[in-house]
Parts: sequence; C-alpha cells; structure tokens
Amino acid sequence: MSQETEEIWSRRFFLKSSLAGMLILGSRLMFPESAAAHSLPEGRLRLYNAHTDERLQVTYRNQSGRYDQEALKDINFLLRCHHSKKVCQMDIQLLEFVNQVEKSVGQGKEIQIYSGYRSPSYNKLLIRLGRGAVPNSLHTVGQAMDFSIPGVRLSKVRRAAAKLRLGGVGYYSRQGFVHIDSGPVRYW
Repeated sequence: MSQETEEIWSRRFFLKSSLAGMLILGSRLMFPESAAAHSLPEGRLRLYNAHTDERLQVTYRNQSGRYDQEALKDINFLLRCHHSKKVCQMDIQLLEFVNQVEKSVGQGKEIQIYSGYRSPSYNKLLIRLGRGAVPNSLHTVGQAMDFSIPGVRLSKVRRAAAKLRLGGVGYYSRQGFVHIDSGPVRYW
C-alpha cells in the first residue's frame, strides 16, 4: 500500500469513526429514548412544586429503559419557571440523579421542589434582589433542581447526592433544601 493510499484510508477511517461517535452520542442527548435500565432504579417519581402547589406522580422510564415522552413533558411542566410560566426541557441526567437520591434515602416519599427551571429573566431578577442566584445558573438550562424530601434530614439527602457523584451538590440548610445539578461534580 502506498503512503498516499494509507493517508486517505486513515483520514476516511478517522472521519467515519468520528461521525459514528457523534451520531451515537448526539442521538442519546437529543432523543432520550432509552437508558441502561439494568443499572438504574425504577423510573418513578412523586413530585410536589412548592410554588404552584401542584403534584405529579409519574413513571418517566419503563423497566426496559424507554423514556415516556408524555411523562417527561408533564415533568417539564411541573418544573417550569413559576415566575415567568416558561417551560424548559429538563435534563434526563438531572431526573435520573434526583431519582437515585430519592430511591436511596426517600423510599418512595414525595420530593418537594423549590426551584427547577428558571427563566433567564427570573434568574437576573433573583441576582438583582440578592437571592443567591448566579449569572450562569444551570437552572436556566434545565440542569438544576433545589429540593427536599419531607421526613428525611437534609444532611442525609446531601450525603446521598454527594455519594452518587453525578453532578453538583449544594447544601442550603438555612433555606431548607439541597441543590443538585447535572454539571461537573463539585460540592458546596
């Protein structure tokens, strides 16, 4: 094989491999149809939005790992910005994170949500009011949630979330909630 043929083959192989990898990764991120169900707990949540006084009991993923798109829409609506009423597609990884925390310490209890999605305008308002919001909050892209599980100590919820190492974990004992997000693993 000539050097020119090897270079063409190498470039083709690289491009095909890169394209295949992007398609696989992209399809999982954009179209969350299924998960590795064998490694995840039951995809069922009981949620309560403290701002809107709405409840939702939902199975968002079945035993074979398929996500129920209507159930995900219901979750997105429940976790909408209570200030602007805008709805955002919540990150599947965030939902799996809160589900695993609840399964490890909540044992089927309802999760009380204080903040899910926040519209950028509401986030800016919170910053102006000095309410602890940050400019690049993951709440504004559907990747963060502030919650508690009534009847479970916040410190226990925080330890369970930190142990999972699935994203950021913030502990706000005075405010009465734990923050989790699907960003990099970090603690505060």
